[in-house]
Amino acid sequence: MVDHPEETRPETSGQCLQPTVSKLEKQKVDGITLTDFFSAGEIRQHIDSLRQQVDEIIAEHVAGNTAGCPISENCCQICASDRLVFAPMPIYCSACGMRIKNYGTYYSPKDENRAQICFCSVCYNKARGGCITYCGVSVAKNNLVMKKNNLISEESWVQCDRCEGWQHQICALFNDKRDLGGKAEYICPNCYLEDLENELRMPLPRSSAFDARNLPQTLLSDHIEQRLFGRLKQEREDRAKAGGKVAEGVPEPADLVVRVVSSVDKRLKVKEQFLNIFPEKNYPAEFPYRSKVILLFQRIEGVDVCLFAMYVQEFGSECSPPNQRCIYISYLDSVKYFRPEIKAVSGEALRTFVYHEILVGYLDYCKKRGFATCYIWACPPVKGEDYILYCHPETQKTPRPDKLRHWYQSMLKKASKENIVVNFTNLYEKFFVPTGECNSKVTAARLPYFDGDYWSSVAETMIKKIEQEDIEMKVKKMTRRSLKSMGHINPSANEVKDILLMQELGQSISSAKEDFIIVYLQFVCTHCHEVILSGKRWFCNQCKNFQLCERCHGADQNSAQGDMHISSSGQRHALTQETVNDVPVDTEDNDAIMDHCFLENRHALLSFCQGNHYQFDSLRRAKHSSMMILYHLHNPNSSSGGTFCSLCLKDLGADRRWKCEICPELNVCSLCYQRSNASCHNHTMSCHRPTAAGGKENKLTKMVRELLDVVLHASHCQTTSRLCSYPNCTLIRRLFSHAHACKVRVAGGCHHCRKTWFILMMHSRRCKDSDCSVPRCLDLKKYADRLELQFRTRRSNNPPDVHWH
Repeated sequence: MVDHPEETRPETSGQCLQPTVSKLEKQKVDGITLTDFFSAGEIRQHIDSLRQQVDEIIAEHVAGNTAGCPISENCCQICASDRLVFAPMPIYCSACGMRIKNYGTYYSPKDENRAQICFCSVCYNKARGGCITYCGVSVAKNNLVMKKNNLISEESWVQCDRCEGWQHQICALFNDKRDLGGKAEYICPNCYLEDLENELRMPLPRSSAFDARNLPQTLLSDHIEQRLFGRLKQEREDRAKAGGKVAEGVPEPADLVVRVVSSVDKRLKVKEQFLNIFPEKNYPAEFPYRSKVILLFQRIEGVDVCLFAMYVQEFGSECSPPNQRCIYISYLDSVKYFRPEIKAVSGEALRTFVYHEILVGYLDYCKKRGFATCYIWACPPVKGEDYILYCHPETQKTPRPDKLRHWYQSMLKKASKENIVVNFTNLYEKFFVPTGECNSKVTAARLPYFDGDYWSSVAETMIKKIEQEDIEMKVKKMTRRSLKSMGHINPSANEVKDILLMQELGQSISSAKEDFIIVYLQFVCTHCHEVILSGKRWFCNQCKNFQLCERCHGADQNSAQGDMHISSSGQRHALTQETVNDVPVDTEDNDAIMDHCFLENRHALLSFCQGNHYQFDSLRRAKHSSMMILYHLHNPNSSSGGTFCSLCLKDLGADRRWKCEICPELNVCSLCYQRSNASCHNHTMSCHRPTAAGGKENKLTKMVRELLDVVLHASHCQTTSRLCSYPNCTLIRRLFSHAHACKVRVAGGCHHCRKTWFILMMHSRRCKDSDCSVPRCLDLKKYADRLELQFRTRRSNNPPDVHWH
């Protein structure tokens, strides 16, 4: 029996609000809890680990002479603690994007249960004219009410069907998504251990579990894993030798698994205002790339725990310059549960050694595929923010920016020793400092344009600011010498904007220029800036960064330079010749496409974890959160559209939900329904519980998919008559027409507008078309981009003092 946090356990109140199912009706479901796969030793280890935390709490109370005992008679039979609460789910202001502090006040519409639309006190008080505008929508202030961000969620419980004892679902490693509508039989770890000791049952085979090792392997994951294991073996031998021991006598990290869990093709559309600066340069309107997610798991106490996550973007040989053959490491995150907690022979933490080797292995694989450069922004998260993994341990600290930069540089030095990295510099030195070399014009057209990167995010804001200023006056202040050094002579109006943009951007990153790292994996010609893929390469043994391709060397010979070049100090240096024949002609990726909607980007994964309370603030929760993430990776349909609470975005799975029969796309979890006192929707809602979890597409999911298909059709429909033959097209078009003309709108309480807005938001979350014609889709995407920009701005302007490596 499953008990949700809004319901009361029988031990506490003498009654149970959860509808009971007789034991005769219970169905046996293999893997309802991960302990079904545990040996007797693993179960004991799991229970001892949980109770050790409680023993520490008791010791603190005894040492502090605190009155009363923290352990009550209604405690969990596994960890021996009572009710536990989750970290408050973060809420952000819809206008400025800043996070609403815990227990702080905010303003949202009266019918908003969980701050889908909310405004901080600063934006509310700053707004004039009786309305607050965000994302093109105006909300009347008199329709907003003041609320407090103090909602607390408790951990759910589950009751053993044999001993009838209650345990936290997290302690029991219980998978509520496999609960078959509450009809699955559950045997607690204590009863299961008794059966194992009496030889009444055997553990299920691990090969059938949703483990990390059973996830699909790829060429990339195999390359990183094999390299990592080889380097760990060598490190262990070196550590043993340094300590005068044999290799078998020193500890080593065990049960590590690296997997690529997402690999999808995307197209990055260039912002229009930025594109307008280069009308004559044929700057690409969009860049194709492949987004990948790489995870590291380690089996700890019988559970594969996710320790490390990385999001990368790969722009291949088919992509146009300046993104051609570039990779961008957009996000890294980790939690500090790596075992063993020892130092490597080099003196660094062994976990750092492992994380570095994953990065070096990735760079090595990309180099072998023909990628030329890698870009990294070394910037820790700001206080209160998480990158990928939700809710880090309080004891885990983050390095200052200089420490984090040193962390990356240390990794790159290791890669340089293995000739994986040719050289590394920073964005400022490469693109903002005039060199006097040919084709080295200081222009934004040479800057790589990545999805969510700092400069590509702020460029649009900077251009708007430049266009509002007196451009001619600024140009007059520039000397002809400075313009010439930047590669500009008699610049046009758009070139002037380009120059001012580079100055503005250069000033914004100059103080932190070392944080924007450029890594060279292949040799790049100093003159034409193109990757030297084949033919002859000429280089200077004295000037480390001087390289010439065959074409540019031929041009130098024609100008009587011969096999010499003039250094920056004016000296003539001899050039050495080498043949290049090991760079692939293209960067073709032979790995399969893997698409999981909750891994679409780091925001999607973070929101997915927040909505489901998949936290990593303790090993106990990290084990359960990792188990559930693995379940969703093995069962893609379990996290597909139509299974999320419309208010808090929690993945409903097999949980009870409240559903509107008139609005098929609306689902509300029991917790949100109770908190809103049943007034979360304007139509009558009824309670439902799915009869099965996962597997075939359920009726509700099918209805949502069909609804989104109608939205897409209706946005392109050219039918001039009143009725279209496509099912429900006319209805959707009427909703679009109403929403366009309505004066009441969502903020005023219009139910039709609310329904239209919800449908459009649902479409926007799934849409991958960079030029979508569905109404407001692009606006919603721009709003998401703006939140990302605000997040990155906060990240740049605030001192780091939270969790990372």
